[in-house]
Amino acid sequence: MVTKPARMYSKISGPAYTRKEFMGGVPYPKITTFVQGNQKKDFDIEMQLIADETCQIRHTALEAARISVNRKLLDAVGASGYFLHIRPYPHQVIREHKMATGAGADRISSGMRLAFGRPVGTAARVHPGEIIMVARVDAANAKLLKEALKKASIKLPTPCHVVITKGKELSGKLGI
Repeated sequence: MVTKPARMYSKISGPAYTRKEFMGGVPYPKITTFVQGNQKKDFDIEMQLIADETCQIRHTALEAARISVNRKLLDAVGASGYFLHIRPYPHQVIREHKMATGAGADRISSGMRLAFGRPVGTAARVHPGEIIMVARVDAANAKLLKEALKKASIKLPTPCHVVITKGKELSGKLGI
C-alpha cells in the first residue's frame, strides 16, 4: 500500500503509543544516523533549528531533512568541516487501518471491524521551542549552514526558525 499523506499523522492526538514489546513488528525508523561530521573539533559557529509548533515528525521527514543538510555541507566543506546532530528520536508508533479501495472494494472491505490499526511507521513528538537539529561550522561557512538549515525546515511539518547559539559576534560581522 502507498504511504498516506503526512497531514494524517502530524497532529498529536491521544496518549503516546511507544511500548514496542506489546506490538507485533514495528518497522525500523528510516533515520539511522543521528550524529554526523567532525565531533572533536571546536567550531566557531553553532546554529540550532527550533520548532515553532507542536507536531509529530515522521521518521521519513527527519531523514529527508538530515540528507538535505548533510548533502549541502558535505559538498561544500567535506566530512571533517562540520558537525550535525539530530535531536528527536522517533519513538511514537503510527498505526493505520488499511482498507481496500477501488472498484469492487465495497464487497471485500470489512469496514470498521477491529479498526485499531497495524504499525506502519514511527514519529517523533516535538513541542514549541524544542531543538530539532544542532549544527556547527567554521565562520567562513556560516551563511551556507544557515541556508542548509532553512532548506531542511521546509521538509518538516512544523514551521521552524534558526537560532545562532555560539559565535553571535562573528555572525554579526559576517552579516548573517
